[in-house]
Amino acid sequence: MSFKRLDPEDISISAESIVAPAWSTDAIELKAEGTVGFFRSDGQVASNTGNFYHEVYHKATTAAGSRVQFAIAYGHKTGLGSVPYNSNVAGKSPSATIYGQYRNLVFGDEEVDFTFAGGTSDDIYVISIDRSRYKEKLFPGTFNLVLSSGSGATADAQKKLYLTDNSNDISSVSFVDAGRVYDIVSGSNGTSAGQTIANGYNAAGASYGKFLPDVGVIILNGSALNATLANQGIEIGTALGTTSSTESNLTKFYNVIKLGDSFKLQSEETVTSNFVFVRVRNSEFNYSTNPSNLTSSGELRHDAMINSPQAYITTVGLYNDDNDLLGVAKLSRPLLKDFTKEALVRIKLDY
Repeated sequence: MSFKRLDPEDISISAESIVAPAWSTDAIELKAEGTVGFFRSDGQVASNTGNFYHEVYHKATTAAGSRVQFAIAYGHKTGLGSVPYNSNVAGKSPSATIYGQYRNLVFGDEEVDFTFAGGTSDDIYVISIDRSRYKEKLFPGTFNLVLSSGSGATADAQKKLYLTDNSNDISSVSFVDAGRVYDIVSGSNGTSAGQTIANGYNAAGASYGKFLPDVGVIILNGSALNATLANQGIEIGTALGTTSSTESNLTKFYNVIKLGDSFKLQSEETVTSNFVFVRVRNSEFNYSTNPSNLTSSGELRHDAMINSPQAYITTVGLYNDDNDLLGVAKLSRPLLKDFTKEALVRIKLDY
């Protein structure tokens, strides 16, 4: 076996940002089309986990290739909108657990409450993108979600709300414990709608939520969604009674997503590549190491290999200083090598 030590300049590192559709359909937009759309699992909804979140699939759960795309959840600061764990202990319920969970995730502080630009809300609706869907992070400016709580021919009857992040409207990015954070506003493709309400906020001067691309989470302002159409809401009808099941509010949230029938999103992933350049000089690697090239007495089997040796390079192995094989690169076709030829083999390692 022949070894050649690599020099530092033979190794180069490159990083490339890859943007791709987030959904299993490989399309940017998730919508009802053929067998694709927004589906839940009746079993998961009815299980104990259904008190905390509902998983949303892009196909019926019984269909081949059905995969979870995202999960939805409802949280309330004081535990309203869900049945308490213990009727004798106020404020301890699934909605309180969800609120606290995402408060810790976003802020890393149990004492901080969610605020939305110029507004506050005791309750939140959450969309958590499945980890396999957003890979490393979500791509700001590609988040477009349509919510609708009605149907009919007129805009008033349809009660539609078009949401996006404000990544294209700001000059500097804010950070929280969960990484970058953007306001969710009325608009599209990272730009506010430029409507009568400044910055794409609602009538109360509040944003519609927070877009957290580094953890794949979208926090929506419950008060903004519950507002009337005249106040730029969709009248989602959040149930705030202490006897209300979380499933009821989650179903309402699921329905406004399904009725809106449009969720656009892309993921972003940094692919780091190592390029290894293996340089073969004219005087190197001209003799075959194949045992069949020698006779039983150790002599070359073919006389032509004495004065005009040649070999075919088919494989490059990468070793460490202890001669441990770390990687193997196979050439697409054998490369003829003799004293009149030099070769440069470029190996790309992605991770």
